Amino acid sequence: MPDQHPRETADPPHREKSPIIGDARKIIHMDMDAFFAAVEQRDNPPLRGQPVIVGGDPSGRGVVATCSYEARRFGIRSAMTAARARSLCPQAIFVRPRMDAYREASRQVMAILRSVTPWVEPLSLDEAFLDVTETTAGGVFAVQIAKEIRARIEQETGLTASAGVSYNKLLAKRASDWRKPNGIYVIPPEHGLAFLAPLPVGKLHGIGPATVESVGDS
Repeated sequence: MPDQHPRETADPPHREKSPIIGDARKIIHMDMDAFFAAVEQRDNPPLRGQPVIVGGDPSGRGVVATCSYEARRFGIRSAMTAARARSLCPQAIFVRPRMDAYREASRQVMAILRSVTPWVEPLSLDEAFLDVTETTAGGVFAVQIAKEIRARIEQETGLTASAGVSYNKLLAKRASDWRKPNGIYVIPPEHGLAFLAPLPVGKLHGIGPATVESVGDS
């Protein structure tokens, strides 16, 4: 279930305090949930709860740009041909991309992120890294900051985001996938290696097919 968020007031939100552990950095990866499809469902209420596919014409050579979580239950994924997606889910609703709407929603989200810290590294329209090390210098939990960001995104844009919190970008990005959609996951420094150990090399951020192949051959 989505978090229950209190109403915004003029007073700053209460934040729990945490001890500073060594020199570990505090990195948050914010990732919007099924971004293009979520914008379509937000702007067109009859699409909510429906298997929505944003992409090209399934009668032609179109491909899936993204799809709602309702569509993903049928095995539909980004970059799949639209024709294949239709065969997997004949009742799917296909919507042409509206890039202006997605850019505007992205602008709102990034403005929220930059109001928290100037250290924001966008990866695309719908995801970004935040370095909140300085923001947490007074002892604030990074996870509390992530919760506040998620609450603001939902309140101000009507969209949901998932967050990963850790001490480097690689782990923060992996963590954001762990509780999708609309979730949050934390990997503290003492659990980092144990979290990575069982993962295939190809699941790590920044590792491409060539590296995966070379590791497999070694």
